[in-house]
Amino acid sequence: MVEKVGILLVNLGTPEATTYWPMRKYLKEFLSDPRVIETKGPVWWLIFNGIILTRRPKTSGRAYAKIWNAELDESPLKTITRAQAEKVAAHYAGNVDVQVDWAMRYGHPAIGDRIEKLVADGCDRILIFPLYPQYSAATTASVMDKVFDALKTMRRQPALRTVPPYYDQPSYVTALANSIKRHHSALDWTPEITIASLHGLPRSFIDKGDPYQAQCDKTIELLRDATGLNESQLILTYQSRSGRVEWIGPDTEDTLKSLAKTGVKNLTVITPGFASDCVETLEEINIRAAGAFLQAGGVNFSFIPSLNDSVLSISMLCDLIDANI
Repeated sequence: MVEKVGILLVNLGTPEATTYWPMRKYLKEFLSDPRVIETKGPVWWLIFNGIILTRRPKTSGRAYAKIWNAELDESPLKTITRAQAEKVAAHYAGNVDVQVDWAMRYGHPAIGDRIEKLVADGCDRILIFPLYPQYSAATTASVMDKVFDALKTMRRQPALRTVPPYYDQPSYVTALANSIKRHHSALDWTPEITIASLHGLPRSFIDKGDPYQAQCDKTIELLRDATGLNESQLILTYQSRSGRVEWIGPDTEDTLKSLAKTGVKNLTVITPGFASDCVETLEEINIRAAGAFLQAGGVNFSFIPSLNDSVLSISMLCDLIDANI
């Protein structure tokens, strides 16, 4: 066997279609992950199966339909993650000892399938790259759980290494700062404030020791330094709050509405915790949150795309891979 190094980029996941049953299948896998929903017991089982899996596929399906890639009949997250992997692979094309692939934590392509393929293709070492800049048990740890589940079934296991959370890495912070500066320079109006919206977590996760919020704080602290924006010009908020439990804050949409009502007219939003644009950025922020800001009195709103498969992004990803390969 020719021994090679496999690089596996892993993103969150995606439904296969926006209709009820594909959405239900995706949501069931996602929300059944004990890393994501820590609630247990018969009451939760009844709520989950009797209410959530009955209603939420419809509402989530409508959200996905607004941003669906109709040409390829897939979610933007799948389109972008594939493009990221292809461009990273092109970067290493001259190295025959390196093979690049990609997978999703929920949905397809599955992590186990991609690991098996890399091993079958001669990779005796695999670098797992969870595409989450900030660590959380609900994201990075869940990816690794799935990786280890796959290895449990293998007689010949590859050696593993993972790319650590990169929330404070210079190449990541620089890429975000350059993205903000380039986007602002292309506008025909001047933003008064930029919101850095990261995905929220229940407060209980942080209380139990999850380092996510501290890493988000550090990212934005470094990003302020890199852009020259102060705390009132670059504001950290958290999105995607749900349920009745307490979440870390402040909430993104509430903040946007409050700013508009206090006289802020021109605003941009960046989502530094997302390596690839998805329903949380394209629908939740660029459609719903934008609408809330404008309806509350805002005049100009502009969403700064995630780094995606841009030159800035691929250069950053390859820098991080080189440091860990």
